[in-house]
Amino acid sequence: MERLLAQLCGTDAARPFPLWEGDTTGHCFTQLVLSVLPHALLAVLSACHLGTPRTSNYILPFNPGWRLRLAASFLLSIFPLLDLIPVALPPGSPPGPIGLEVLAGGVTAVAWFTHSLALWALVHSPHGRSRGPLAVALAAFLPAPALVLTLLWHCQRGTFLPPLLPGPLVRVCLLTLQLAAVLAYGLGWAAPGGPREPWTQEPFLSSESQETEVAEDGESWLSRFSYAWLAPLLTRGVRGELRQPQDICRLPGRLHPAYLARTFQAHWKEGAQLWRALYGAFGCCYLALGLLKMVGTMLAFSGPLLLSLLVGFLEEGQEPLSHGLLYVLGLASGSVISAVLQNQYGYEVRKVTLQARVAVLSILYRKALQLGPSRPPTGEALNLLGTDSERLLNFAGSFHEAWGLPLQLAITLYLLYQQVGMAFVAGLVLALLLVPVNKVIATRIMSSNQEMLRHKDARVKLMTELLNGIRVIKFFGWEQALGDRVKAYRSQELGRLRVIKYLDAACVYLWAALPVVICIVIFITYVLMGHQLTATKVFTALALVRLLILPLNNFPWVINGLLESKVSLDRIQRFLDLPNYSPEAYYSPDPPTEPSTALELHEALFSWDPVGISQKTFISHLEVKKGALVGIVGKVGCGKSSLLAAITGELHRLCGWVAVSGLSKGFGLATQEPWIQCATIRDNILFGKTFDARLYMEVLEACALNDDLSILPAGDQTEVGEKGVTLSGGQRARIALARAVYQEKAFYLLDDPLAAVDADVANHLLHRCILGVLSHTTRLLCTHRTEYLERADVVLLMEAGHLVRTGPPSEILPLVQAVPTAWVEEEQLTDSGKSLSVQNLEKTTEGPEVEESTSGRLVQEESKYEGAVSLRVYAAYWRAMGSGLAIAILISLLLMQATRNGADWWLSHWLSQLKTGRNSSKEGPASSSPGSTVVFSPPLLLFSSRNLYIPLSKAASNDSSDVHFYLIVYAAIAGVNTLCTLLRAVLFAAGALQAAVTLHHRLLHRLLTAPVTFFDSTPSGRVLNRFSSDVACVDDSLPFLLNILLANAVGLLGLLIVLGSGLPWLLLLLPPLSFVYYCVQRRYRASFRELRRLGSLTLSPLYTHLADTLAGLPVLRAAGATYRFEEENQRLLELNQRCQFASYATMQWLDIRLQLMGAAVVSAIAGIALVQHQQGLANPGLVGLVLSYALSLTGLLSGLVSSFTQTEAMMVSVERLEEYSCDIPQEPQGQPLQTPRQGIRWLTQGSVEFQDVVLVYRPGLPNALDRVTFRVKPGEKLGIVGRTGSGKSSLFLVLFRLLEPSAGRVLLDGVDTSQLELAELRSQLAVIPQEPFLFSGTVRENLDPQGLHEDRALWQALEQCHLREVIVTVGGLDGELGERGRNLSLGQRQLLCLARALLTDAKILCIDEATASVDQKTDQLLQQTICKRFANKTVLTIAHRLNTILNSDRVLVLQAGRVVELDSPAVLRKQPQSLFQQLLQSSQQGAHSLPAGR
Repeated sequence: MERLLAQLCGTDAARPFPLWEGDTTGHCFTQLVLSVLPHALLAVLSACHLGTPRTSNYILPFNPGWRLRLAASFLLSIFPLLDLIPVALPPGSPPGPIGLEVLAGGVTAVAWFTHSLALWALVHSPHGRSRGPLAVALAAFLPAPALVLTLLWHCQRGTFLPPLLPGPLVRVCLLTLQLAAVLAYGLGWAAPGGPREPWTQEPFLSSESQETEVAEDGESWLSRFSYAWLAPLLTRGVRGELRQPQDICRLPGRLHPAYLARTFQAHWKEGAQLWRALYGAFGCCYLALGLLKMVGTMLAFSGPLLLSLLVGFLEEGQEPLSHGLLYVLGLASGSVISAVLQNQYGYEVRKVTLQARVAVLSILYRKALQLGPSRPPTGEALNLLGTDSERLLNFAGSFHEAWGLPLQLAITLYLLYQQVGMAFVAGLVLALLLVPVNKVIATRIMSSNQEMLRHKDARVKLMTELLNGIRVIKFFGWEQALGDRVKAYRSQELGRLRVIKYLDAACVYLWAALPVVICIVIFITYVLMGHQLTATKVFTALALVRLLILPLNNFPWVINGLLESKVSLDRIQRFLDLPNYSPEAYYSPDPPTEPSTALELHEALFSWDPVGISQKTFISHLEVKKGALVGIVGKVGCGKSSLLAAITGELHRLCGWVAVSGLSKGFGLATQEPWIQCATIRDNILFGKTFDARLYMEVLEACALNDDLSILPAGDQTEVGEKGVTLSGGQRARIALARAVYQEKAFYLLDDPLAAVDADVANHLLHRCILGVLSHTTRLLCTHRTEYLERADVVLLMEAGHLVRTGPPSEILPLVQAVPTAWVEEEQLTDSGKSLSVQNLEKTTEGPEVEESTSGRLVQEESKYEGAVSLRVYAAYWRAMGSGLAIAILISLLLMQATRNGADWWLSHWLSQLKTGRNSSKEGPASSSPGSTVVFSPPLLLFSSRNLYIPLSKAASNDSSDVHFYLIVYAAIAGVNTLCTLLRAVLFAAGALQAAVTLHHRLLHRLLTAPVTFFDSTPSGRVLNRFSSDVACVDDSLPFLLNILLANAVGLLGLLIVLGSGLPWLLLLLPPLSFVYYCVQRRYRASFRELRRLGSLTLSPLYTHLADTLAGLPVLRAAGATYRFEEENQRLLELNQRCQFASYATMQWLDIRLQLMGAAVVSAIAGIALVQHQQGLANPGLVGLVLSYALSLTGLLSGLVSSFTQTEAMMVSVERLEEYSCDIPQEPQGQPLQTPRQGIRWLTQGSVEFQDVVLVYRPGLPNALDRVTFRVKPGEKLGIVGRTGSGKSSLFLVLFRLLEPSAGRVLLDGVDTSQLELAELRSQLAVIPQEPFLFSGTVRENLDPQGLHEDRALWQALEQCHLREVIVTVGGLDGELGERGRNLSLGQRQLLCLARALLTDAKILCIDEATASVDQKTDQLLQQTICKRFANKTVLTIAHRLNTILNSDRVLVLQAGRVVELDSPAVLRKQPQSLFQQLLQSSQQGAHSLPAGR
């Protein structure tokens, strides 16, 4: 090699590569190192951009800056070729041999030509609007120093002095022109010039009309290796233009959900094993990546091996210089190739993971659409989507590690054996002893994890129910009781988490302390075996032990990851194995026997569960003719809704058969609890069907929606909240009915659509809709309002799940009517679609003030912070952890790192003394004078006391006492290190747990005290995302990453101290490297942070969509909309996949750059060591220490920035929790009432007084209540009536302070309610709400969540509500009611809510449409119960059945938010002009007109 160099450079073989010649650098060094290498780098970087895709909407001609750069680079590719002409001509004008000049000139010409092509590609790409990639521009300036040094060389040679020779003079001129061209290039880059206005007017690829670039597809291989294709995305990130998922580059073809769903479906069949299907679809590609992993693993060993050779070369000093050069080049190239291969392996594995993720999430959603009657709770399904799918996909990372790590271990042990012989066995035995310990810990963690997941499922499920019933919870003042239930689940979850965290800490301690302990054991054993320690052996062994620790450390976690994947796979498989909704098996393949029959059931037995434990529904024989109107009547809970569910296939058919004519066309279904999507009213009605203006207007008219729409902020474009929370019950029912009617089906199943509307509207719906628009269809109508069934063709009477009678209305209806002739009592004033209405306005605008009344948009886009996570968030986490704990953690970390560095330094010092001793024994006392030890040891000394240092320098000999002395000190330092490691692990676990407890507690407390307006305008998926994903992140992922970040940070600090002390020359490299590092990590963090935020943001709609789908499954299937919903899921998944893919690609972009930086540092250290060796300054001990540290620099740099970014991304979860913990509006709490003695009730009389109460939902809207003034005496019964929107419900909202009045005040027994604590106020009032709310749990928990009453009182209340028999059948007071009380019918749920009110000892009872879903006989009995139980209490009733109003002491009539009448019913009926009398008359007319037809 020396000969080759000498021949190329024209130098002496003894000194083939001189660095200095005279006063300047050697010409060969200038050409090869300062010219050829930078030009090669320029060529490579430029080639990365040759495949840059062109932009389709390229508008601007490129500016003068780009032209100047293009011209300069083209000239720079010509000049080196011209420069070769005088070189070849006589007389010999080259400053160096012709071979060197041709090599340098050729590389230069190729580099600049490649650069010209890259500039041309860039200027026609999106980069043309900016200066282009900074790295490419900087690389163009790297060769400039070589040009300047060559010019200096010419000046020293006297080229400009006479006699002037033409050859050298031409070369100098060309050299000057090259320098001028480089300056011109710099000018073109620094001052691009050209018009700037269009740039700002055209936002860079972020407008709606422009679609972002496609990722990766069509790129060159260099661009793929370097991720140059990410440049436009990263530029947008730095500019802060990543605001929505559409700003992210589109997915490559192989990652698009549509393509992946097709690929997976080809391998999936119903009942198959999920893992087999995943293997079939993606297995081959994934297994092929194992080869890449193997090669990368092998190359990782080149570092320690070459380090061993290099330190040996420096120590012995016998080998030729060329060997040292080869070792240095080997170190550099091995690092680079290993980096590229491992990076590509990581990237490809992540891509396979994303492919599998789409397949799993798609199949989960498809299964949700196909679920039969046995369905898991929504919370459990959401956990499968969020937690389990992620855990399953961890398999992709763990599987190759499971075989790669043992392989790595085997190779490392072999190499260790090569270095220290059998002494390595001592260290191995110690390491292996810890494997069973780790296995026990991993198993324990595993079982705790499963238990924790179970408690988490229960907590998320309860939170889901709590959010669904938040209005009722606030009415009853149960926030505290339900909050305590959530906390109880949370404390169980934290109990398991505590076990996991402390076991994690044990693992961290064992494996962090292990390298030091293993090194001590190996070195002690080696010395005791009589061998001599050398620098080569020690530092190679150190590097190998570090490599050994990684597989040993990671292996338990890899196994853990595989086991977790198995648990989650089993959970997902159980979900996929649930029985499907199968129309083919459920319905008879043959149509009904008679062509005129639409539906036929024969000996059919149905149940909600597959084995028929719950109440069964039995139909011996039923035949429904086409075009018939069939009424279904019966008592509460008799099975009316079950019959409709049986017809739609939502029950298990145990025997018999069901035949439906035209089954493929589906049903028009209006369920008893209307299912409304979070969308505009028009979208809800159209439900995916194309807009037909004539049909649409006909449906609106038939469903009495025109008047409602005319007063809504944006008409039918008004967005309704989740589950339609912003609409009244009647509006929801009519929109659900309109949706069914608009679908134009031949068969309609209508489950009590008339329950929540008043007589006017019910009459309108009957004549215009059921007997009008739908007159040509077959209709099954369930209702308790039997007077509307006079026109039915046939009526079915159900009792206890059996069809007991079938016949004409005249025969059946008298059996169920309480007072057949009293039409008046059927007046329902819940909702009138005929009258001018402001309640719609009032209800719709109950959202927060951000809602725009002009747009009708209620649910705002989820807020997303931008820019770096603020220090406020870190401070919040610090406070949540506790300042004392946090400071203790930091101190233990610094002590841990200091003792680790101290142990390594001690080894280096020992070896230096050994070398000094050997040298002195060979060369006498002269060599112990100033040597490398004296030069380098003092700054390296990490101990402050000088007296410790002085005797060490004397300990030159290697006798046994010295060895023992060094080993004892080394072991002592190592022992302190292990103690600090243990302290840090335990303290960190305690801190993480404390933070998890605090953050969840604050979030829950704040949420429970939020006003109802917040819940109306916030989709529950958004809140649940915080309680599931974000809380899980704070519990588990954040502490894990934060731990790694802190360890990396102090590790890097220690490493820099060692590098700077050991090789001070290296400090010169730090400023440029730090600058590059800063630029790279800044560019990365700006984008990655936003990508993670967008990832969280796009995940919420996926949760909401699944929850929505499960809630509305019967409607979806009846309308045949499952395909459309699946497409919507694909669209949402595609947006989330974009964010995930871009996040992964950005991480790999960073990784490859940091790996290359690490390789540069290792090469620089090796180079400096070579130079020092030539100068006779190299200390092998120090060089070994520094190089063994430098080999881990790449990992540390990469680990630091990725752990910092990932921690920052996880901090987004803390930010989101803090946003809700601090920024959610709060209900004004008021002051506790000062009573003389605690326990005395302040509400003793029960008088209610409204004084000039004004309620405005938002400025600019009409008053919902306008100066309302009235007084209710203690014990008085007040009926409240008025058309829809008159402000009836608003009275209750103000009374309970769910909304605060804008003016005026409400007095209870003379006490101003605004001065009371909310809990104190609401505990004194009782309410029977319009919508029954039950949560999963026992009957006892639902009746009495606060546990205030004895069982006897509970049974008494149930008996008075006629529920005793039903509750006995479900298992008594401890019987489970199922999610949202689904084991009871809607009517039975309303009765249970009435039982709650009977239990309260409140002086004031408010009733809001409490018996809408109850049959007439039961209703009559209930009214008697209420009259009897609340005889001496004040009762406010919003009227629905007018018999309750007629018995009232007085009636309050509201109109447009004002009190227009207030008197006894008898007085008001005598006044012909009174509004109350008009309401009665319209009710009677509606009822009497029934037989008359339309």
